[in-house]
Amino acid sequence: MPLGSGDIYWGLACGIGPGGHWHGWVDVRVEAAALRRLGLHPDQPTAMVTGPTPPGWWHAAAERHAR
Repeated sequence: MPLGSGDIYWGLACGIGPGGHWHGWVDVRVEAAALRRLGLHPDQPTAMVTGPTPPGWWHAAAERHAR
């Protein structure tokens, strides 16, 4: 594994959302030094889309499976 156990931190919070349903939130953090070892760094610009977007049916299928 490229990251050690001390390089990754995570937390979980649960609570009732505005609609009255339970929701969970996950917080994942990675040490900046661990990212640098992988050739990444915290000041790196965000990724950009380099290819065409998937067709409309693909998005509809993904939304159906998410429910």
